[in-house]
Amino acid sequence: MQPGGALAPFQAPAFRAIWIANLASAVGSTMQAVGAAWLMTDLTTSHELIALVQASATLPIMLFGMFAGAIADNYDRRMVMLVAQIGMLVVSAALSILTYMGQITPYLLLAFTVSVGIGTSLNSPAWQASVRQQVGLRDLPQAIALNSVAFNLARSVGPALGGLVISLWSVSAAFLFNAVSYIGLIIVLLNWHPPRHHIDERRAILPAIAIGIRFCMTSSPMRRVLARGFVLGFGIAGYQALIPAVARSQLHGTQIDFGLMLGMFGIGSIIGAPQLGALRRRFGLENVLAVGAIGFIIAQSLMAMSTTIWQALPATFIAGLAWVAILTSINVAVQMRSPDAILGRCLSIYQSVTFGGMAIGSWFWGWVADRHSLSFAFHAAAAFLLVALVAMRLFVPMPKPGEGVITA
Repeated sequence: MQPGGALAPFQAPAFRAIWIANLASAVGSTMQAVGAAWLMTDLTTSHELIALVQASATLPIMLFGMFAGAIADNYDRRMVMLVAQIGMLVVSAALSILTYMGQITPYLLLAFTVSVGIGTSLNSPAWQASVRQQVGLRDLPQAIALNSVAFNLARSVGPALGGLVISLWSVSAAFLFNAVSYIGLIIVLLNWHPPRHHIDERRAILPAIAIGIRFCMTSSPMRRVLARGFVLGFGIAGYQALIPAVARSQLHGTQIDFGLMLGMFGIGSIIGAPQLGALRRRFGLENVLAVGAIGFIIAQSLMAMSTTIWQALPATFIAGLAWVAILTSINVAVQMRSPDAILGRCLSIYQSVTFGGMAIGSWFWGWVADRHSLSFAFHAAAAFLLVALVAMRLFVPMPKPGEGVITA
């Protein structure tokens, strides 16, 4: 494989092993997400509560992400990931047991999804910052894209498997599959012994967070990337949050239909991810993000008008393409502009801002759907993205090629 090529990161044994184990874990996580969303539609008819399943998964990233970034920069990132993975295994196993016993209520389910979200918020900055330890700076954009492929491959396979497991057995079985899926990644991390990242001076958590915030706020390119992440996160959140309600009440579908919708979303992401590097180099970040926003405008408008699963599937495919275009591009923009010493904090700030926008958006679009209708909420979200697309290009433009990029 040629250095700098799309598959070059697979030459690194550590990256290859972690990628495979993370794919298996991500499949389990998407199965649990499907189970939690579908279970909530059984427990309540409130669109707001159904949307809060998505919000509860992303809210901890907003609330605790900056602390997690400081931890990733202050401590051994491998150990941070191990602690997070073991914690999520325990929580998922407990959720499976209580669901099997019939003891789950809407608010208890939200408490469990928040707990898993806390584990995700702790794991994510350490995991993303460790990619440089696995492949080096030259292959970093390709590694980020391949990690996105793994995530979205899981999003195509996991929902279908989740729907199948729920229909054949139960929701608790999907939760159990997720608990077991953490074991492979834990074993790989236990056997990975990278050189420790250099820590100039271990700082208390709050001062360490302040350093990361100060860098992001004084860097004009980073400020603009983060602003775009928040606005786009808010605008696209309603799509993911309301899909369970669409499958259940608008399309009158089954668990399998719900899994197919999420699976088609994942397929769109997989197809889109390998093309993004070339598209960003040719057309620039600004135009790739614009295409992503337009994709979501089309997808949400189509979803608002869908009455059958066959009408909804093209919308989910387009949304998958748009999702990976937006989130991968913003992630690459942040990583390429962050010094290694504070990389974990910069990534955690990006995630806090972007997923914070998603958490707020998930609640807001669910609230709109309860007070008007699902169709109205999708049209409103599409209109918001159209206005945001024009306003952000005019007033908060993305960095130009090379602007603010860290070269070593």
